[in-house]
Amino acid sequence: MTADDSYGRLDDDDYPAYTMGRAADMLGTTPAFLRAIGEARLITPLRSEGGHRRYSRYQLRMAARARELVDQGTPIEAACRIIILEDQLEEAQRINAEYRRAAASVKATAEETGCGANA
Repeated sequence: MTADDSYGRLDDDDYPAYTMGRAADMLGTTPAFLRAIGEARLITPLRSEGGHRRYSRYQLRMAARARELVDQGTPIEAACRIIILEDQLEEAQRINAEYRRAAASVKATAEETGCGANA
């Protein structure tokens, strides 16, 4: 691995860079909370060679959202389900926007070349 490869990981949201203790500290929560949202299948931390849980920035954002909902009184299982649905909706909206951009591009190209339906 080169130094450039290592630096590239700094921007990788999915790189499991944080230990459970560090993740809990960053979120202001406990390792038990992280285990609970793992059991609720909100996040699945990767494991180090020694078997320790490692979390990515993306997973920490999900965990922070779970903590926010739980702090507001939402049961942890419900909070995890809400976040999963929010994440799925965001992904569907992103894909829909990509399809719309592609369709608009195809339409614009067809109009420029005179291949449109009215040509």
